[in-house]
Amino acid sequence: MSNPEGEEKLPRLYRDLAEWFYLLTPPEHYADEAAFYREMTVRGCRRAVHTVLELGSGGGNNASYLKHHFEMTLVDISEPMLEISRGLNPECEHILGDMRKVRLNRQFDAVFIHDAVSYLTTQDDLARTIETAFVHCLPGGAALFAPDYTRETYQPSTHHGGKDEGDRGLRYLEWVWDPDPADSTYIMDMVYLMRDGRNVTCQRDRHIMGLFSNDEWFKLISAAGFTARIAEYKADYYPPMGTYIFLGIKPVNAE
Repeated sequence: MSNPEGEEKLPRLYRDLAEWFYLLTPPEHYADEAAFYREMTVRGCRRAVHTVLELGSGGGNNASYLKHHFEMTLVDISEPMLEISRGLNPECEHILGDMRKVRLNRQFDAVFIHDAVSYLTTQDDLARTIETAFVHCLPGGAALFAPDYTRETYQPSTHHGGKDEGDRGLRYLEWVWDPDPADSTYIMDMVYLMRDGRNVTCQRDRHIMGLFSNDEWFKLISAAGFTARIAEYKADYYPPMGTYIFLGIKPVNAE
């Protein structure tokens, strides 16, 4: 995932609370979603897909399924998240880096950015990340972008969940709301109840998220050099009302 540059820090879930991540969003919940992203990636590419770069790979939940089909290279800005992903995905290469500016000096058949792209709150940051995807994509390859919401699909909402594992458990309440519909951000406030044995603690975490229109997405993907398309309307996964998945296809004659 990525966070705005400056003094703002990553949400606590990706820092000091990272060890609880799989109790909030377990890898086993991602089988169908990862299969969907695999299908969209293969369908969008104009070349066979063997290597995939995932930017903002987080805890590696999608990669835990995609790695059975592709050689995955995982990049994230959070070392604690990379550390738990290494435990889940020891076969994959893990690299600490900011998806707005990382340069690996190599290219891949496809690039994938899951909901980490939702943490980009300005058009400039989004444009820089799309440029990163273009630079690392081989000609005829594709980049898949999967934001939680676009401006057209955003709705305030609440969600809850969590699981138990051994002597530990977690339950969360998530509140998605937008204090200023005129700007390009919304807020996801999280409350975590965390049980370790008989001890239960409560922690709060605020996530500042970006919100852009379909037209803004199309213009930025096209400006980077991709051919921009909507891959498919994602209605079966989070968020419940569905959102748009964007595909950037790199021309076969591009460098």
